[in-house]
Formats: sequence, structure tokens, C-alpha cells
Amino acid sequence: MSVYTELNRDDVLEILQGYALGDLQSYEGIAAGIENSNFFVDTDLGRYVLTLFERMSEVELPYFMRLMHNLSEKGFPCPAVQVRHDGELLFSYKGKQGCIVSCLPGRTLDRLSEVQLTSAGEMMARLHEAGKGFPEHRDDPTPPAWMRETADMMRSDLSARYGDEVARLLEDELAWQSLQLQQHLPQGVIHADYFCDNILFSGDEVTGVIDFYYASDGPWAYDLAIAVNALACGPEEGDAARIEALVSGYERIRRLNDEERQAWPGLLRLAALRFWVSRLYDALYPREGAMTQIKDPEEYRLKLLHWRQAHA
Repeated sequence: MSVYTELNRDDVLEILQGYALGDLQSYEGIAAGIENSNFFVDTDLGRYVLTLFERMSEVELPYFMRLMHNLSEKGFPCPAVQVRHDGELLFSYKGKQGCIVSCLPGRTLDRLSEVQLTSAGEMMARLHEAGKGFPEHRDDPTPPAWMRETADMMRSDLSARYGDEVARLLEDELAWQSLQLQQHLPQGVIHADYFCDNILFSGDEVTGVIDFYYASDGPWAYDLAIAVNALACGPEEGDAARIEALVSGYERIRRLNDEERQAWPGLLRLAALRFWVSRLYDALYPREGAMTQIKDPEEYRLKLLHWRQAHA
């Protein structure tokens, strides 16, 4: 969603030649997020989002295209992938693959009210229910094993920049998480990146969910724990009423079972750890880009500390 690959008007026109989406009127880069290059594209037929994928392999991308198509066919409000003249869902340009999707109504918010949190919880549960019939499988690309490997890679640079205390906290949490098991929890398609900038609202109601490029199979309760950290509590809040609003909204559609409730404290820690590790890596080894955002890892260190203390 940050722009790493610049496109000029001729580039966009060339890409649009592969589609029946009307005549180009305007386009602009989207400077939010950290993974792909995204552009709003306006034609005489409507507004679309054009994405160039910066990291993902050609093997991974068809999964995401087919997942969004499947969810959209079931009535879930996610971007509809536009089909090219040749029947393909992806295009190739400047050595990268990309897609064009519908632009959903609504807007993102920086902070959600309790009513909006309840709507967001309901929509996540709807996503989990809609994904049940999807026949394809994708492993979590950022499991605890990935966290361990990434931490090992960062070890010397981490201590040098953030200090030994931070490095020890990371090692301690990784060791604890290595003893936890989530395979027995109810699983299916998860979004895994359910942040404010990926949820569209009209008033208090969710109108769409975007950016499925971390989607995979995983425990549904883990997806909810990611959302709690991202949406319902700040670095120092631990706001019980906001968390309850999100979780109660989710449980209007799908109730958590006893195993999920028992695993819940550890899942909140794991969700905080996952984003702390990825933000540490991005902060230590930033990529060049024309419009980029490096998110502060300190936010998720504080969230991890909060859940460790609450768990203890």
C-alpha cells in the first residue's frame, strides 16, 4: 500500500488496455500500509484500485485472487477482482504482477468507537463463516517458527539499536510461545491483518474489508486476537470495554468455544509478538520507496508487556 513502484499516466493506460474498465480520467498513489504499491484509478465507469505486488511470489498471488473472488461470490464485502480480456485475474508489468479490484464504499477510520468495534467484530465473524467453503489452503507465512528465524537474524542489530533488555524480552516470549499449541483450535480462512486501514465504514457500520494479502489458514481466535490488539486497545490502555465491544460483536455471529477461551491469553500475546517482530525487522532494515510508512515497533512491545502482565 505504500508506493514503491512509480507509475505515470502512460503506464496506467497501458495496463488498462487489458481490461474493459472504461477510459482513464485520473489516478493517484495511496500512501498507507507497507506492503504493496497501490493506486486509485478513476475511469468513466467508476473507481478502482490498482496494485503492484512488491514481495509476493507468482505462486502465492492466485490464492489471494481466488479467495477474494470466492468471498465476493458469497456476498462478503471484499474487493471484486477485475477480469482481463484474456480471462486472467493478474497482469504483469515492469517485471511485477498486479491486479485491479473494485473500490468499495466507505472510508477508513483512525480509531473506532465501541459501536464501530462491535460492527468490526461481527464482520470478522462473517468472514470466518464465509471462508468455510473455500477449497484452497495456505499456511500462515508468519508462524512462531518465522518469528524465531527473524529474531535470530536481527539479534546483533536489535541489541545495538534497542538494547539488551528488549532483546531479552523477545527471547523470553519466543521461548514461552514455543511451548504453546494452537493446532486443536477451530481453524479456517483468517484475514491476519485486520487493522483500521483495512476496514471501511459508513457511519458506524462496516461496508467492506480490504487487503487480504496476509490471509491464510489459521485459528479463528488468533485472528480475533490480532484484531483486539490492532483495534481495541492502545499501547497503554488495555481498554476492557472496547475489547468487550469487539469480542461481543464477533460472538453475535460465532461463539468462541471453551478451548479458544482457555487459549485466549496466550493468543493475545502471540498476536502482539507477531507484529512486534515484523515491525522491528522493518525498522532495522527499511526498504526504499517513494512513499513509505515504517510503523513504530514500540507500540507492540508495550502491548506484549501488557498481555504478559495480565496473563501472569
